[in-house]
Amino acid sequence: MMKTEEHKAGRKVVAIASSTGGPKALQNLIPLLPSNLNAPVLIVQHMPAGFTEALAERINNLSQLSVKEAQEGDVLVPGQALLARGGRHMNVVKSGAKHVIHYSDEPPREGVRPCANYMYESLAGCGYEEVICAVLTGMGADGTVGIKHLKEKKKVTVFAQSEETCAVYGMPRSIVLSGLTGQGISLEQIAQEIIRNVGVN
Repeated sequence: MMKTEEHKAGRKVVAIASSTGGPKALQNLIPLLPSNLNAPVLIVQHMPAGFTEALAERINNLSQLSVKEAQEGDVLVPGQALLARGGRHMNVVKSGAKHVIHYSDEPPREGVRPCANYMYESLAGCGYEEVICAVLTGMGADGTVGIKHLKEKKKVTVFAQSEETCAVYGMPRSIVLSGLTGQGISLEQIAQEIIRNVGVN
């Protein structure tokens, strides 16, 4: 019985990318997710070193989910959101039956570090059956290449924040133009879709 429960809990993962305007968007989106969400949540917000711990604490105080700055070796568990540390690239690696966080110090990519493309590409080798991707407000196109690559290996569902709700409609626009998703939707709708797709415990 325990085996199936563990398997059920490990089927899906949520991966969110955001940049300019992202801290505010995340403070609106993450509190809409329930504490018993049946998936771990990964977040890459473009930020320099030293700022992400405070952001994670702020979102955690507003949320039912547990939210923290991801540390090297942290295990992904349902109902917890892990925010990439500023100034480093966050990857997910499989370790036995678990998935853990691994940081790397490659140069900035898309002009940023952390870069969401690294996170999405690392999930291509994960044991999760499906990755639910949400790309929020931000300049540039980070996330598009990574999700395209991920889609070659995994079942992927993609949501983009709508233009009218974005501070900067760059990253979501790139996702929509690439055909990875239909039109953008509001943060409230993204939260509803995440819950609908991964379910609750």
